[in-house]
Amino acid sequence: MTPICLRDLTVEECARVQTLAHARTAPAQMVQRAQIIWRARHGESASAIASRLGLDVETVRRRIHRFNAEGVEALKDRHRSGRPPTYPPEQAATVIATALIKPETLGLPFAAWTLDRLAAYLHEVKGIAMQRSRIDEILLQEGLRWHKHETWFGERVDPAFAEKRGRSKRSTPHRLRAVG
Repeated sequence: MTPICLRDLTVEECARVQTLAHARTAPAQMVQRAQIIWRARHGESASAIASRLGLDVETVRRRIHRFNAEGVEALKDRHRSGRPPTYPPEQAATVIATALIKPETLGLPFAAWTLDRLAAYLHEVKGIAMQRSRIDEILLQEGLRWHKHETWFGERVDPAFAEKRGRSKRSTPHRLRAVG
């Protein structure tokens, strides 16, 4: 087995690899690849890296070789051939267009889409039977992200919430105040 050495990294590459190697929100494969490069940069051998990360030595060697050739781009997934998309582009466009419309303008009784609501609407009204996960993939590929919905202390999604809710019930017990 011939030894493989990591080439010298540029300042930008070093910063990017370090950031990714310690990331908690980046894709797991990218983090793992960055950790391989980060450890190799700090002098660990391919076998030590493989042992520490639970990988095959050849996998580590291939990652280092690919990084030497491609730089930071080597940390990303390559496009893989596979089954072509099941849904035609027209349906994907309908999914995106519908997600960008406020449900209220369509006469729906809610102010924001959820994956379940969007999937149900697309199926019932547009005739597109698509799984939630596929809808999410299409929207993410388009750069659209779901907003975290309100919590109990946040602003209500439904502007008429207070009017619909009405007054609190008299049967709601009052809190006793601590005597200090």
